[in-house]
Amino acid sequence: MEQNLRKRIIFHILAAFVVGLLLFVLPLIEEYVRNYLATEIGILIDKDGTISRSDGALPRMLTSTSIALAVNIFHLIKVILGMAMVIIIVRMIIILLFRTVLRRSSQSEIASLLKTVLSIVIYIVAFFIIFQSEYPNVNLGALFTGSTILGIVVGLALQDTLGNLFAGIAIQADQPFQVGDVVTISNRGSGVVESVSWRGIKIRTFQNKLIIISNAVMSRETIEVAPKNNLNARLVRFNTVYTASPSRTAQLVREAVRHVDNVSQKMRPVVRIRDLGDNGIDWEVKYWCDNYVRYNDTDAQIRQRIWYVFNREGIDFAFPTRTVHIEEKPVEQSIEELTDTRHDQLAAVPLFAPLSDDELHQLARSAVARIFAPGESIVRKGQHGNSMFVIIRGSVKVQIPQGSSIRTVGELSKGDFFGEMGLLTGEPRTANVIAEDETEVLQIRKEHLQPIVKANPKLAELISDIVEERRSALESAPDESIQSKPEREKGVLRSLRKFFGME
Repeated sequence: MEQNLRKRIIFHILAAFVVGLLLFVLPLIEEYVRNYLATEIGILIDKDGTISRSDGALPRMLTSTSIALAVNIFHLIKVILGMAMVIIIVRMIIILLFRTVLRRSSQSEIASLLKTVLSIVIYIVAFFIIFQSEYPNVNLGALFTGSTILGIVVGLALQDTLGNLFAGIAIQADQPFQVGDVVTISNRGSGVVESVSWRGIKIRTFQNKLIIISNAVMSRETIEVAPKNNLNARLVRFNTVYTASPSRTAQLVREAVRHVDNVSQKMRPVVRIRDLGDNGIDWEVKYWCDNYVRYNDTDAQIRQRIWYVFNREGIDFAFPTRTVHIEEKPVEQSIEELTDTRHDQLAAVPLFAPLSDDELHQLARSAVARIFAPGESIVRKGQHGNSMFVIIRGSVKVQIPQGSSIRTVGELSKGDFFGEMGLLTGEPRTANVIAEDETEVLQIRKEHLQPIVKANPKLAELISDIVEERRSALESAPDESIQSKPEREKGVLRSLRKFFGME
């Protein structure tokens, strides 16, 4: 590239030297011819081209015409050589300025357009100056003023061309897109910008076709631009049946998309629920492309990865609402089996250790299963509640608000329980409990436990110790520590008996 540029500069310097030499020699030749005609033939030629004889007589017609032709040839040669010198100088400036300075600033399109416009303006101005200097008696202003009708005709004929030219100047000045950007034009398609000229824009579609749009038309269109040096986002949509866990689905799809080629590692893919449709959950995946030109292939590969992940993990796509399909229902647990399962889960809770087998079965039949999303609050501090919860799947965080901050005092998982203070004493919640993962709990209400406590009065005394230990771990007020443990236990037991109507 540098070698080619050097050759072009040397060529233009040599050409300028030759043209300059001719411009220097031509006046000497013209002066010699003038002197020869004056001395040998007796004909005088003024600088303005007027021909006369030295003795005052009129020259013959043939002689006058021949000499006038020779004089005009000299003038035309000067005009041609002058324009040649202007063209050489302008082209050299363009090579040095536009090819080095502007190309380094990644604005080759505007450099090309400015080169064309400035060159035409300079050539026109130079032609007028050079022509007027050689033919001072010719009034070019009067010539163009008298050609108004011709100018109107030419202007109308070049209306589209001039419109494209000025629209191209406006587009290049604003720089809404560059060569290599992906553009989408309303009702015309999308593709990669190949070139921008004074006439129009060439766009290579993703079907390898070429769209050529004039600048005048382009300036009136709504254009969506995806810059080539930018992380541009894409959305890929899919759906699942309502029985598929949203938390698990989002995690599986996110991991699958992250490892797809052309998905940027600088931005984490986003998998989110777009809508709850008539026939399933509608999802969308938002990811960022390293090379937006390849987004069609990347979209297809992401859809393929989602299919394989769903196939391995047993997740079904939602069927259209008008499609009738028959599927076998999964075998559900009977009421007896479900009660036995919950009986085992409640038996592992230390709080219910004093209960008999029949009492545990009675409590298991009345307990209700609840499912909470990650980050969702199960209970909040200060909230009135008359139920407790046993975690059968997932995990939770126990938090206590302290001014503007929140302190995590513990984490609970499968088999742990919380909320027993509200269930047994009716007091407000003393902490926030937030689901960390998708969490399923068994909710036991006051009306479920009350008949058992009334039938077994000793149960109130046995569980009061457990309640007081958990309460001491959560309460942080300094004045609470002043009260002795036996007094606190009596207070818990008294509140428990009163809440269940045993006093």
